[in-house]
Amino acid sequence: MEKDKVIILDGAMGTMLQKNGMKVGQIPELLNLEDPEKIIGIHKKYIESGAEIIYTCTFGANRIKLAGYDLDKVIKKAIENAKIARGGRKDVKIALDIGPIGKMMEPMGDLKFDEAYDIFKEIILAGKEADLVVIETMTDLYELKAAILAARENSDLPILATMSFEEDERTFVGVSLESFVNSVEGLGVEALGLNCSVGPVQMYEMAKKLVKMTDKDIIIKPNAGMPNMDGSYDLTNEEFAENMTAIAELGVKYLGGCCGTDDSYIKLLADSVKGNEVNEREVEKIYGPSSASKFISNENFLMAGERLNPTGKKKYQEALEKEDIAYFVSKAIEQVDAGADILDLNVGHPGIDEARMQEKIIKGIQAVIDTPLIIDSSKGEAIEAALRAYNGKAIVNSVNGEDEKLEEILPLVKKYNAQVIGLALDENGIPDSIEDRVKIARKIVKRAGDYGIEPRDIYIDCLTLTVSSNPEGAMDTLKAIEIVKEELGVRTALGVSNISFGLPNRELINQSFLIMAMYAGLDLAIINPNSKTMVDSIKAAKLLKNVDGATDEFIGAFSDKKVSVSEPKSDKKEDYDINTAVFKGLDSVVRDKVTEMLKEKNELDIINEDLIPALDIVGDNYERGDIFLPQLIKASNAAQAGFSVIQNFIKQGGGDPVSKGDIVMATVKGDVHDIGKNIVSVILENYGYNVIDLGKDVPIETVVATAKERNVKLVGLSALMTTTLENMKLTIEALREEMPDVKIMVGGAVLTEEYSKKIGADFYGKDAKASVDYANELFGVNN
Repeated sequence: MEKDKVIILDGAMGTMLQKNGMKVGQIPELLNLEDPEKIIGIHKKYIESGAEIIYTCTFGANRIKLAGYDLDKVIKKAIENAKIARGGRKDVKIALDIGPIGKMMEPMGDLKFDEAYDIFKEIILAGKEADLVVIETMTDLYELKAAILAARENSDLPILATMSFEEDERTFVGVSLESFVNSVEGLGVEALGLNCSVGPVQMYEMAKKLVKMTDKDIIIKPNAGMPNMDGSYDLTNEEFAENMTAIAELGVKYLGGCCGTDDSYIKLLADSVKGNEVNEREVEKIYGPSSASKFISNENFLMAGERLNPTGKKKYQEALEKEDIAYFVSKAIEQVDAGADILDLNVGHPGIDEARMQEKIIKGIQAVIDTPLIIDSSKGEAIEAALRAYNGKAIVNSVNGEDEKLEEILPLVKKYNAQVIGLALDENGIPDSIEDRVKIARKIVKRAGDYGIEPRDIYIDCLTLTVSSNPEGAMDTLKAIEIVKEELGVRTALGVSNISFGLPNRELINQSFLIMAMYAGLDLAIINPNSKTMVDSIKAAKLLKNVDGATDEFIGAFSDKKVSVSEPKSDKKEDYDINTAVFKGLDSVVRDKVTEMLKEKNELDIINEDLIPALDIVGDNYERGDIFLPQLIKASNAAQAGFSVIQNFIKQGGGDPVSKGDIVMATVKGDVHDIGKNIVSVILENYGYNVIDLGKDVPIETVVATAKERNVKLVGLSALMTTTLENMKLTIEALREEMPDVKIMVGGAVLTEEYSKKIGADFYGKDAKASVDYANELFGVNN
């Protein structure tokens, strides 16, 4: 296929299977074995309609969703069916289709990264006879990373990767467009883009942004519009093709359809754009560090917190030895609260397994905050372990001019799509002359370029020694920064506080040097963000340099406020009140707080006056979009830690466990998707409800029998597939007949509030927080 021609992808496999008589509850992937002619016929229709890439019927083919079946046999048969449909046509390629595993990844769930990797690896190895790999409909960037690495490390096939974004330009778990592109484009994918969730009308603006962020080929595969009450979609095939033509004009190369689209949609799309030249795009690539939900452009000045470093810190060293992850998380939060844009993490200490500790602390920090991290180590194995565990695009600190270090670390930076800080030193130490430092910088940039690392992903640290022993050192460093910036086109970084070692009034020296360095062109300062004078100096310097947003930031920080030097924060956990501890997701702090409160306060009063209001604050922030699903779940788990203390306290006193009430939750008969239901269950449990989770594909009679046996006030039903909406309706009817007074809330991607009313539900839960609000109202929690 030609590089500069528009390529047509196929449409929805599920939609076509439904039209061809697939029964409710049948597993599509098993039809490869049970009814191969049906699968072959669908592939043929898409090929005849103009599709140049057909997706195998393997979207849910993994060992979790197909437990008990021969996964290898299913995948191989799916590829065989696609090949039979293709016949001798060389213009049609077969894509091994890989969807989400169906379990929540850590920290939201219990699926570990290595387990996810192994699941994807199994799929990749079974599907090696395909022409390419398509990883689609992902909402969790961490899961997507596991899938891409599994494909890269176990196959030479080209990789296409797409995520599903809602209308707010975030995925279900809060991944932003910028974080997606920034993290994925350098992982070795052929193309990236968007699929599912919305139609082409809603996807247009996202596509418009996407084509500018990256020079990778773009994939757009939307639904046939938005769902109607009857499970259909609101765009005709003509309207779909018209809107997709507009998207093609943005410079998109790969175009196809997802839920609701059939061969007629693909035919009209192909008739409109197939074989057209891909329009040129005006790309302004984004560069900078990112987490899963936060991207920070390194076009802006960045302040990195230096406090996660054991050098000279006895408590930090003790925490490393005890593997007290909560300590590191609290120090990370403290620095972010003080204004740090990113955090430098160093765990180098005698007797410490750096690789293992980097991984553990990174996971601990990323479970609570979305601030990007700098992985600070000189050991290749520690850097790789950290980069593999990291969710997003990290900065590696550091590499230097030694050939051995360049060869060890730069390939890791490239493989895991990180940024890198290069130190202007080599085996001979820090050069005395400015020119020698610049010479080393040139070498680092050249060698990084040989590995495919772009200059704007490189920071050069020109280094500084204390002026007490090297009086000319400060000005030499500043001159080196100016030369490196102008000549090499890279970013610059600096550990500022080195300048003042051994001198009195270090704060004044550091502050002055920082301002001078910023004027010389410094882009990233590694400092102590708890130093108010340093942070305030950065705000003022950004204001004077006319950095975007600096004026508002400065006014917000100092208007009507007294400026004073703040004391460093205490290391004591007691510094956090219960609201803050829950909001930050600090399980151990909440446990300690509740344990202490029980000495003076009634158990129910703690729940009603402290834990529930704290969760309400979290919920309000979630609804405003200030935090996202991972933070919501982490905060809920922290509150649950407090509930557990109270439950144990009551049990020890011989009392009955506290519960706000029983709620039955189930994914309806025929539907095997339960992530959404699981999330709602977790949040409800952490609000103090006893959730009776019946799982997925639950028979109507089981739901009714359980609800009657437990005499519950509320039943929650979930459905993700249009084909199972009828079963949701029948379940509601059965519940009404047996339990006229029971309340029923429903949720799922294919549902709307209007349709939920039509089928007799009492409440439509658009998300987990809305479901909790309804439960609270029903059970009188807020009364």
